[in-house]
Amino acid sequence: MKLKEIYDLLDNLSPFALQEKWDNAGLLVGSLEDEIENIYISIDLDEELVLNAKENSLIITHHPLIFAGLKRVNYNTYSTKLLRELIKKNISLISMHTNIDKTHLNKYFTQNILGFKIINTEEFISYCEVNMSFNDLVKHISSKMELKTTKVVKCNDFIEKIAIVTGSGMSLIDEVKADCFLTGDIKYHDAMEAKARGLSLIDIRHYESERCFSPLVEGLLSEYLKKNKLKAIITASKNPFEFFIEGETVE
Repeated sequence: MKLKEIYDLLDNLSPFALQEKWDNAGLLVGSLEDEIENIYISIDLDEELVLNAKENSLIITHHPLIFAGLKRVNYNTYSTKLLRELIKKNISLISMHTNIDKTHLNKYFTQNILGFKIINTEEFISYCEVNMSFNDLVKHISSKMELKTTKVVKCNDFIEKIAIVTGSGMSLIDEVKADCFLTGDIKYHDAMEAKARGLSLIDIRHYESERCFSPLVEGLLSEYLKKNKLKAIITASKNPFEFFIEGETVE
């Protein structure tokens, strides 16, 4: 099977042209004429995945391996070290980032993971009416995401409407029209800004809110793969962070 077949299918499902200007989604390594024997799907590319992947494979990731232009390839950075192994093993790489955030991932997370009904979507932001206390909302989110610790900013006791952006979405705070904003990578000054605006925050973390990327893409490709007698291998890309409470590791 030629790589172009999978690329065109993914492009039809979630057009790469929808990606943000700063993004680098699409075919990052390989040629559209490459013959593909195996497909791997992962939120991120890491050394373990590349070393274990078979030759002549395609890896589909959420986060791109390369964002900015490379001036040196010295094999001592995250991107160049893995790039060397990909080329040695003739492994192609496609990344679906902000394009699939807009078309599928944010909605999938909101509906399939959190169990909320979306009332409307504005590019990255999904809106839902929840009508529940802030404390109950935090408990619901923590339970659905299996979080043992949840970072929040509480400005309202009761939440009518929430806005959700998977990954890192605090740059969109000016566009949020809700009582509570759920996103990841919330920083100290983000919390101060939200407090000033009376906007509650729930940090759903970056990795945890996007780890559903793999089952999402597998589902989108399932009919095609079945038709061509192929199977996508979902890999367990690991969260680079660990969390400790009183010396004990927690999720």
